[in-house]
Amino acid sequence: MTMEQTAVTKSAERGPDNLGFRRLFGVLGPSTNTTVQPDFDAMRPYGVTNHYSRIIVDDAQAVSDETFMAGTMEIDANTADAVRGVLTCHPDYLVMGMSAVTFYGGAEGGRKWREQIEAISGLGVSTGAEAVVAALKAYGNIRRVAVISPYWPSANAQVKTYLADHGYEVVRDLPLQCRSWTQIAQVTPERLREGFHSLEGDDVEALIQVGTNLSTVAFAAAAELWLGKPVIAINTATYWHALRANGIADRMPGFGRLLTDF
Repeated sequence: MTMEQTAVTKSAERGPDNLGFRRLFGVLGPSTNTTVQPDFDAMRPYGVTNHYSRIIVDDAQAVSDETFMAGTMEIDANTADAVRGVLTCHPDYLVMGMSAVTFYGGAEGGRKWREQIEAISGLGVSTGAEAVVAALKAYGNIRRVAVISPYWPSANAQVKTYLADHGYEVVRDLPLQCRSWTQIAQVTPERLREGFHSLEGDDVEALIQVGTNLSTVAFAAAAELWLGKPVIAINTATYWHALRANGIADRMPGFGRLLTDF
C-alpha cells in the first residue's frame, strides 16, 4: 500500500475534521524551533491543518563539531515521545520539521530513520532529506548542487554523503556554524544573501538550504527569480512532499516553482 493509500484509508475510518477535512498533518519539530510552525502554516492549503508537536530539547550551545552532533542526537533521542504525543489528535500523516538527523548515515540511514518513525506511528512520514531528493528529481536534469546550512562541518558532511548516495555532487557547501539552536532563527537576510552569492556559479545547477529553523521559504522563492535556477528551501520541499504524498495538488504562489509547477 502506498503512503497516499494509507492516508486515505485512515481518513475513511472516522468522520472528517471540521477544519482539517482534507488532511490533518502531525508536524514534529524541536522545542527550540520558531520557524517550522509559521513556515508550514503559510503554505497550508484550505482544508489541511498542521498540528505541531515539540521535540523537547535544550537550546544546545554548539561550539564545535562534536557539540553540534551531540545536540542533534538529543533531538533524535526525544523524537519518539513527540510522535506519541501528536498521535492523540489522530493525524493522517506526519511531517518532520527537523532535518539534520534525516540525512545521517547516507541514503540507507535516512530510509531506516523514516521507517523507525513509521513503525512507531503507523503513518506515512515526509522527511527533509527525502523531500530534498524528491524536489531535485521534480526539477529534473540536476546533478551538481551547492548547499547552505546553519550546521557545523560534520553535519554538512552527512548531507553531502546523503546526496552523493542519490547521485548528486555537492560542488560547494557553506556551514554557517550557528552557536545555538535558537540562533539559527536569527541569521539575517544579509548573511543569507552573502552565503548564497558565495555558493552560486555556472558549475552549480541548483542551490539547497537545509536546517529547518533557518527560514528561507520566501528568500529561496525570490532567489529563483534572480538566479534563474532551482533554489530549494527545505521547509518548502518537506511541506510540498507531504502535500503531494497525500494527493493534494494545490498550486501555492509565492513559494517558488515547487509549489506552483510540480
